[in-house]
Amino acid sequence: MPEPEAQAIAGAITSSLVLAADDPAGLAQFYGALLQVEPQPGLGSTHWRLSWPAGGWLEVYAPSRSRPQPRQPGRLALCLQRKADATGALATLQAWISQALELGASLGDPPRQEPFGAEAWLLDPEGNRLLLLVLPGGMGEAEPHP
Repeated sequence: MPEPEAQAIAGAITSSLVLAADDPAGLAQFYGALLQVEPQPGLGSTHWRLSWPAGGWLEVYAPSRSRPQPRQPGRLALCLQRKADATGALATLQAWISQALELGASLGDPPRQEPFGAEAWLLDPEGNRLLLLVLPGGMGEAEPHP
Protein backbone atom coordinates (compact mmCIF):
# COMPACT_ATOMS: atom_id res chain seq x y z
CA MET A 1 0.00 0.00 0.00
CA PRO A 2 1.76 3.20 -1.16
CA GLU A 3 1.83 6.27 1.02
CA PRO A 4 -0.89 8.82 0.11
CA GLU A 5 1.71 11.31 -1.13
CA ALA A 6 3.21 8.69 -3.44
CA GLN A 7 -0.20 7.88 -4.89
CA ALA A 8 -0.67 11.53 -5.85
CA ILE A 9 2.68 11.89 -7.65
CA ALA A 10 3.46 9.31 -10.31
CA GLY A 11 7.01 8.04 -10.08
CA ALA A 12 7.62 9.57 -6.63
CA ILE A 13 10.34 7.89 -4.61
CA THR A 14 9.56 6.87 -1.06
CA SER A 15 11.70 5.10 1.52
CA SER A 16 11.30 2.24 3.95
CA LEU A 17 13.42 0.37 6.44
CA VAL A 18 13.10 -3.36 5.80
CA LEU A 19 13.58 -5.85 8.62
CA ALA A 20 13.48 -9.62 8.08
CA ALA A 21 11.97 -11.57 10.97
CA ASP A 22 11.25 -15.13 12.00
CA ASP A 23 8.05 -13.86 13.68
CA PRO A 24 7.01 -10.75 11.72
CA ALA A 25 3.75 -10.21 13.61
CA GLY A 26 5.52 -10.42 16.97
CA LEU A 27 8.32 -8.09 15.91
CA ALA A 28 5.79 -5.65 14.43
CA GLN A 29 3.96 -5.62 17.79
CA PHE A 30 7.27 -4.97 19.61
CA TYR A 31 8.15 -1.95 17.43
CA GLY A 32 4.53 -0.77 17.38
CA ALA A 33 4.55 -0.56 21.18
CA LEU A 34 7.89 1.31 21.26
CA LEU A 35 6.88 3.69 18.45
CA GLN A 36 3.35 4.09 19.82
CA VAL A 37 1.80 3.17 16.47
CA GLU A 38 -0.46 0.34 15.38
CA PRO A 39 1.14 -2.15 12.95
CA GLN A 40 -0.73 -2.33 9.65
CA PRO A 41 -1.08 -5.42 7.45
CA GLY A 42 1.34 -5.29 4.54
CA LEU A 43 1.46 -6.91 1.13
CA GLY A 44 0.92 -10.45 2.40
CA SER A 45 0.09 -12.49 5.47
CA THR A 46 3.71 -12.36 6.74
CA HIS A 47 4.30 -8.65 6.08
CA TRP A 48 3.61 -5.77 8.47
CA ARG A 49 4.11 -2.01 8.14
CA LEU A 50 4.64 0.62 10.81
CA SER A 51 4.69 4.35 10.24
CA TRP A 52 8.27 5.53 10.82
CA PRO A 53 8.65 8.79 12.79
CA ALA A 54 10.93 10.39 10.18
CA GLY A 55 8.55 9.44 7.36
CA GLY A 56 8.22 6.29 5.33
CA TRP A 57 7.69 2.88 6.86
CA LEU A 58 9.32 0.18 8.90
CA GLU A 59 8.55 -2.98 6.90
CA VAL A 60 8.71 -6.24 8.86
CA TYR A 61 8.44 -9.44 6.85
CA ALA A 62 9.23 -13.16 6.79
CA PRO A 63 11.82 -13.87 4.11
CA SER A 64 10.98 -16.26 1.30
CA ARG A 65 12.10 -19.83 1.87
CA SER A 66 13.83 -19.63 -1.52
CA ARG A 67 15.80 -16.54 -0.38
CA PRO A 68 16.35 -16.92 3.37
CA GLN A 69 17.84 -14.10 5.42
CA PRO A 70 19.83 -15.74 8.22
CA ARG A 71 20.27 -13.85 11.46
CA GLN A 72 23.60 -12.07 11.51
CA PRO A 73 25.34 -9.39 13.52
CA GLY A 74 26.04 -6.20 11.66
CA ARG A 75 26.90 -2.57 11.97
CA LEU A 76 23.48 -1.31 10.93
CA ALA A 77 21.02 -0.65 13.76
CA LEU A 78 17.68 1.03 14.24
CA CYS A 79 17.78 4.14 16.42
CA LEU A 80 14.67 5.37 18.19
CA GLN A 81 14.89 8.87 19.64
CA ARG A 82 12.74 10.91 21.96
CA LYS A 83 13.14 14.01 24.09
CA ALA A 84 13.56 13.77 27.83
CA ASP A 85 10.57 14.43 30.02
CA ALA A 86 10.65 16.39 33.30
CA THR A 87 12.51 13.54 35.04
CA GLY A 88 15.60 14.04 32.85
CA ALA A 89 17.25 12.13 30.01
CA LEU A 90 18.62 9.19 32.01
CA ALA A 91 15.37 8.59 33.93
CA THR A 92 13.35 8.82 30.70
CA LEU A 93 15.73 6.32 29.11
CA GLN A 94 15.46 3.92 32.07
CA ALA A 95 11.66 3.89 31.74
CA TRP A 96 11.92 3.30 27.98
CA ILE A 97 14.40 0.46 28.53
CA SER A 98 12.02 -1.14 31.05
CA GLN A 99 9.23 -1.02 28.47
CA ALA A 100 11.46 -2.57 25.80
CA LEU A 101 12.62 -5.34 28.17
CA GLU A 102 9.00 -6.14 29.12
CA LEU A 103 8.25 -6.44 25.38
CA GLY A 104 11.04 -8.98 24.86
CA ALA A 105 14.21 -6.95 24.21
CA SER A 106 17.50 -7.66 25.95
CA LEU A 107 20.02 -5.13 27.16
CA GLY A 108 23.26 -5.06 25.17
CA ASP A 109 25.14 -2.29 26.97
CA PRO A 110 24.08 -0.50 30.13
CA PRO A 111 22.58 2.96 29.71
CA ARG A 112 24.99 5.86 29.84
CA GLN A 113 24.87 9.63 29.80
CA GLU A 114 26.70 11.19 26.85
CA PRO A 115 27.15 14.90 26.01
CA PHE A 116 24.36 14.62 23.39
CA GLY A 117 21.90 12.70 25.61
CA ALA A 118 21.36 9.34 27.28
CA GLU A 119 21.69 6.15 25.25
CA ALA A 120 21.44 2.39 25.60
CA TRP A 121 22.08 -0.43 23.15
CA LEU A 122 19.59 -3.29 23.14
CA LEU A 123 18.70 -6.30 21.04
CA ASP A 124 15.11 -6.58 19.84
CA PRO A 125 13.27 -9.92 20.29
CA GLU A 126 14.84 -11.21 17.03
CA GLY A 127 18.39 -10.17 17.97
CA ASN A 128 18.62 -6.99 15.86
CA ARG A 129 20.64 -4.13 17.33
CA LEU A 130 18.52 -1.24 18.62
CA LEU A 131 19.74 2.08 20.00
CA LEU A 132 17.43 4.00 22.32
CA LEU A 133 18.50 7.65 22.51
CA VAL A 134 16.95 10.28 24.77
CA LEU A 135 17.86 13.87 24.01
CA PRO A 136 17.88 16.60 26.67
CA GLY A 137 14.58 18.47 26.74
CA GLY A 138 16.02 21.73 25.38
CA MET A 139 17.93 20.11 22.53
CA GLY A 140 16.70 20.61 18.95
CA GLU A 141 16.33 17.96 16.32
CA ALA A 142 18.78 15.15 16.70
CA GLU A 143 21.86 15.02 14.57
CA PRO A 144 22.50 11.62 13.03
CA HIS A 145 24.20 9.44 15.61
CA PRO A 146 27.26 7.50 14.45
